[in-house]
Amino acid sequence: MTTLLTDLRYGLRMLAKNPGFAVVAILTLALGIAANTALFSVVNGVLLNPLPYAQPDRLVALYSRTAESPRWSISYPNFLDWVRENHSFSALAAFRGTGFTLTGTGEPERVSAEMVSASFFPLLDVRPVIGRTFLPEEDQVGAGPVVLISSALWNRKFGAAPDVLGKSLTLNDVAYTIVGVIPADFHFTSFNFGANQDVFVPIGQWNDPTFRDRRVGMGMDAVGRLKPGVSFEQAKADMDALGQHLAEQYPDVNKGTGIVLIRLKQDLVGDIRPYLLVLLAAVGFVLLIACVNVANLLLARSAARTHEFAIRTALGANPRRVVRQLLTESVLLALAGGGLGLLMASWGVRAALGMLPEAVPRAEDIHLDGHVLWFTLAASMLAGLLFGLAPAVTTARADVHETLKEGGRGASGTRHRAQRAFVVVEMALALVLLAGAGLMIRSLTNLWKVDPGFNPHHLLTFSVSLPAAAGATPASIRGTFKAMQDQLAGVPGVQAMSLTAASMPMHGDSEVPFWLEGQPKPASQSDMRGTLFYAVDPRYLQVMGIPLLRGRFVSTTDTDHSPLVTVIDERFAQLYFAHQDPIGKRINFDILNVSAEVVGVVGHVKQWGLDTDTTEAIQAECYFQITQFPDQFQPMLYSFMRVVARTTASPLAQLGSIRHALGQVSTQAVMYDLEEMDTIITNSLAARRFAMILLAIFAGLAVAMSCVGIYGVIAYLVGQRTHEIGVRMALGAERWRVLEMVLGQGVTMALVGVAIGLAAAAGLTRLMARLLFGVSAQDPITLGGVAILLVLVALAACYIPARRATKVDPMVALRYE
Repeated sequence: MTTLLTDLRYGLRMLAKNPGFAVVAILTLALGIAANTALFSVVNGVLLNPLPYAQPDRLVALYSRTAESPRWSISYPNFLDWVRENHSFSALAAFRGTGFTLTGTGEPERVSAEMVSASFFPLLDVRPVIGRTFLPEEDQVGAGPVVLISSALWNRKFGAAPDVLGKSLTLNDVAYTIVGVIPADFHFTSFNFGANQDVFVPIGQWNDPTFRDRRVGMGMDAVGRLKPGVSFEQAKADMDALGQHLAEQYPDVNKGTGIVLIRLKQDLVGDIRPYLLVLLAAVGFVLLIACVNVANLLLARSAARTHEFAIRTALGANPRRVVRQLLTESVLLALAGGGLGLLMASWGVRAALGMLPEAVPRAEDIHLDGHVLWFTLAASMLAGLLFGLAPAVTTARADVHETLKEGGRGASGTRHRAQRAFVVVEMALALVLLAGAGLMIRSLTNLWKVDPGFNPHHLLTFSVSLPAAAGATPASIRGTFKAMQDQLAGVPGVQAMSLTAASMPMHGDSEVPFWLEGQPKPASQSDMRGTLFYAVDPRYLQVMGIPLLRGRFVSTTDTDHSPLVTVIDERFAQLYFAHQDPIGKRINFDILNVSAEVVGVVGHVKQWGLDTDTTEAIQAECYFQITQFPDQFQPMLYSFMRVVARTTASPLAQLGSIRHALGQVSTQAVMYDLEEMDTIITNSLAARRFAMILLAIFAGLAVAMSCVGIYGVIAYLVGQRTHEIGVRMALGAERWRVLEMVLGQGVTMALVGVAIGLAAAAGLTRLMARLLFGVSAQDPITLGGVAILLVLVALAACYIPARRATKVDPMVALRYE
């Protein structure tokens, strides 16, 4: 310990003696460590940290499986059978996202809501701040309306008053009794569960006939907790047997369907995992480049200390003692860089999450915790050993007699070779990062060129919450639709508007099974094909900019008193009416229990996203006139009403006029979920943009560090060869020859590094092939382009020391030493 303390004190004195070197080295390391720490905190929060529930490894997400989709929503009757008949779960809970209009507490407003079964919060071991969760008897049709509220709503509407229990909350004109407050730190984000729900109501109280239909999922999913001693594989086998039993019991609905189990953490993380792992590998390259840069700095600095260590060795110092001293100094640098990097990382994490919050699930779990601090410490120590080892070994191996005789240059040849090797490594690593960033940029560029099937520019979409449909007749609902159409048609600055429900491109989907008339009805629903359906008004095609390819679109003459018609998209026609004219054909729609005549064919809309639409099982699309929809489904359309509006200028500039028009329909009408279609498309690519932006940042850091590295090495070599250059110029060498010689050294190192980097990139970019779109992982244009770019940047970095070499005064150089 005494020796270690001596090494530490001596190392600190040496760093203080060379503040310029220390600052550059610490800043270089801080950049590399900050980038690694920031990204590791994201990976730690999203992938590594357990979910914030009791025994999270026992939690499982459950879905239905159909012939056309490996993961589908669950029908409520099937869920009740799962609860009764499974042998693997201590509890199962259902949940479904929705929303309500809150009145009686000021202006009407839309609140996000979740329907949950009574077992939901006990299953997750979530205890209310005050009050209780739902009782099993409250999760039934006919039970008194009760509600749990979020801490945010409790603070906003009730001032966090403890006497909130028992008070009434009016949701969709129904008075709910508040029985508890959910903690502020509760988060359970999934496809059908928002991140910040305001209220929770018992799902079993919902008495909608469609929800009680075994054929319909209505966007409901489930979560389960495994019994002690039951493995995930055993649960899968048990639920497979249960699914088979239900298929035999209800063959017309459940035949060909099954039950899917996914570990809850894997389900919540979703598709972000491969992006984060690629980024983690990339940021590791940045730290390696930082280490190589500092190693080069230490090598250059060690040249001035070779004589010092030769004297210490001659006086009896053990070579291992010399190595330990140098490693101690490098670790001190690394720890200082790690401390600064940790501070920079805290800013970087906030900036990354603020920049792309939609791209990262579990964002609320991302922060600098103990795991991140240990990671930073380990990364700093490892970095110190990595960049300090080569200079220490090189210095320790120097020939003492030669070094003392030649004034400290005895190890220059070894040192120069090591420096050149480091530059080659930097260039290779930088090229790999540039290649990855280039491929992601090209992928995103290709995606932006994809035609979504509609014109998203100057297109606004929003949902409308109207007074509750309870007690309303289909005729009165259709009257409300007509009033909305009339009021919205005259809004200034709006070219066209349309009502829509059911599916919405890249925003929500509704599917219905069907079979073609003239063909026998399939024996079960699973044997039927599925199609997306859109309930719209006649102006929808004009508003969205979807082309009409054949026939006509739905019109005002298509009413509830006329025969039902439908319009299909070109994909539907290709799949099910190949080599036929679909106009005049009839389609039978299960669940809706109707038959409709095809009157037109329109262009296909990329419902599922620009990059994933072609991979989804359900491709076909059809359209219905919203007021022609069957009577029993009019309340459902009324509850999920949306509006699309095409404006002459910025869509958001028309909000005031639109709100005023809606107020003429109902004073309780509330606009919510406002988005521009351009933004919806952008958000659908959030994960790709997140990866592309970070890869580009990492690649930029890598190139900058590599340029600093090659500049430093060339400048050092020029300084070492000042005497030689002076002799050459004294003997008549032209300046351009000196420039060519110096640039040749730099370009040679760059070309070798680029060649190695191309070979590495050709192999490593294959690991990100599934993240690319419209470009090969070994795309020659991208690889060739980044190689040329890196060589040109290296050439520019070499030019300054090369130009300085041409200005060497021969007389000064001959007296150099």
